[in-house]
Amino acid sequence: MKIGVIGAGSFGTALGSILADKGYDVVLWTRSPDQMKSINEKHINNKHMPDLVLPDKLRASMDLIEVVKEKDMIVSAPPSHALSGILKEIRDHLPTKIPIVSASKGIENDTLRLVSEIFETELPGSFHSQLSYLSGPSFAKEMVRKVPTIVSIASKNEATAKRVQEIFSFTYFRTYWTPDVVGVEVGGALKNVIAIAAGVADGLGFGQNTRAAIITRGLNEITRMGLKMGADPMTFLGPSGMGDLVLTCCGEASRNRTVGFRLGKGEKLKDILASMNEVAEGVKTTLSSKNLADKYGVEMAITSEVYKMLYEDKDPKEVVKALMGRDLKREGV
Repeated sequence: MKIGVIGAGSFGTALGSILADKGYDVVLWTRSPDQMKSINEKHINNKHMPDLVLPDKLRASMDLIEVVKEKDMIVSAPPSHALSGILKEIRDHLPTKIPIVSASKGIENDTLRLVSEIFETELPGSFHSQLSYLSGPSFAKEMVRKVPTIVSIASKNEATAKRVQEIFSFTYFRTYWTPDVVGVEVGGALKNVIAIAAGVADGLGFGQNTRAAIITRGLNEITRMGLKMGADPMTFLGPSGMGDLVLTCCGEASRNRTVGFRLGKGEKLKDILASMNEVAEGVKTTLSSKNLADKYGVEMAITSEVYKMLYEDKDPKEVVKALMGRDLKREGV
């Protein structure tokens, strides 16, 4: 089996590593000649995982069309804001009737499209039954280190979901399939916003009680929005819901939690982002989430305060005061 992976960031590399470890021939698309040389000659992603050795069957290419042509499966893992342009470039070169797996998480700022909606808009209808979406509690470096991990595979087509599930499942990588594309997408995108809030609380020196409060109320917000958009509520109790939320809010390797942590320590957002070599999706997703909440009339208090902190320069300490001083409510609303 020949597999093309679009995106040589941490997550794309990790997914490619698992597939290559299973014995498939995998090629990663990168824009960087140095990264391509490092992967092909040293089996190391020098930009994102300089301390980890990658499988021999994983190689890299700067030719996007080469990466997708004549493949048996495509895995798409670029930042969500770059996805639309990439799909426009490759859609005339994609093989037909092969699984296409998206691992991007986010909501497009201008259009408020979920990643699944971007795929269905940019690709012809003949591809739609082959689309699936991978999400769950999965730090990339741990995947490359073969740490046991579970994820969700969502597709509107059961045969596609089960085929992708079979291809990805391995001794240390377990997959669960679901037809709830919207739920998996919403959970995967919005948890990054909540993780920023959790990081802020940690940066301000608050304890485990505060983090648990943010995770609990954050899941409530995510679920409310998901239900409004037609998701199955049970999805948010699974890998792409609670699982991913807990990992992203608690794990020190979380880019979004790191952004929040540094904000809580008093750093400015522009300086934080300038110092990072990977995208923290939650920053852009916060803007989309706030606009989605306004569009659907869904109250999302944590998201609203994170938006004010990121886009209106509100003091993190004032954010905490605003959240704790809200009107008292019945649990679950």
